[in-house]
Amino acid sequence: MLKVLFVINPRAGNREGGSLELSISEESRTQGFEYLIYRLQSSNEEKNIKKEIAAYSPDIVAVAGGDGTVNLLAKILNSEEMPLLIVPLGSANGMARELKISNRPESSLALITSGIQKKIDLLSINGNICIHLGDVGLNASIVKRFEKDPKRGLWTYARHLFKELFLIDDYKFNINVDNQQIKRRAVSVTFANASKYGTGAVINPLGKLDDGKFELVIIKPFPKIHLLSITWKMFVGRLQTSEFVEVLSCEKAVIQTSKKTTLQIDGEIIGKTKEINVEVLPSALTIIVPSEY
Repeated sequence: MLKVLFVINPRAGNREGGSLELSISEESRTQGFEYLIYRLQSSNEEKNIKKEIAAYSPDIVAVAGGDGTVNLLAKILNSEEMPLLIVPLGSANGMARELKISNRPESSLALITSGIQKKIDLLSINGNICIHLGDVGLNASIVKRFEKDPKRGLWTYARHLFKELFLIDDYKFNINVDNQQIKRRAVSVTFANASKYGTGAVINPLGKLDDGKFELVIIKPFPKIHLLSITWKMFVGRLQTSEFVEVLSCEKAVIQTSKKTTLQIDGEIIGKTKEINVEVLPSALTIIVPSEY
């Protein structure tokens, strides 16, 4: 019988742990799999999860949480053959949206037997695994505000975005892209394995999770009168057509900033830095996705 280890973050944005466990029980009877549930107690449980995997020997690891929890399991399963299933429980669920995985627990759990396995790339950013998106500048500042707010959800994110727009700072960047040196002024630089944020805004229209590359999305300083136009282009997937945006595909990049700036990876704040080293890790993770993906 198929064995599934569920790693559940009870502190995730939607906090539906109780109803999720009932759904897991029902789906196990319907689909015919056995399972074990491991509930995260703290944000750093890599060693404990590895012990659970070794002891239980599951066929599938399912992670129920937001992008930060998905990142933790991607780090653990990096370069392993064991497939990962995402059950979205976060505030935005950017990676699940990217993979066309439904926010409805029953639909995501159905992928245990109906989904297909797919190899995707990961990124290494200053030695940290990134499955989705990392950045410095505007969005990282919003994430930092969001992390300190006891409230969750998209409206909370939007409120912090509105506040940050009046405090936009720009930085000088020295960027080495696949051994080519360039200089740019920018309000943000995104290191994009995927294409879109959990809000649905498409930051990287060129993004593919399995092409052996990632994109640097550079948003240059812009007059605030252009904010609506840039936002509209993001939501219709045409950001690369903006005169204030530059998208560079690469396999490796080193980014140096004129002053320390906050780095975020998959919705988690890493800290302030003046240098970011990014490298693609091709076909590093096996993930379960809908057959239509």
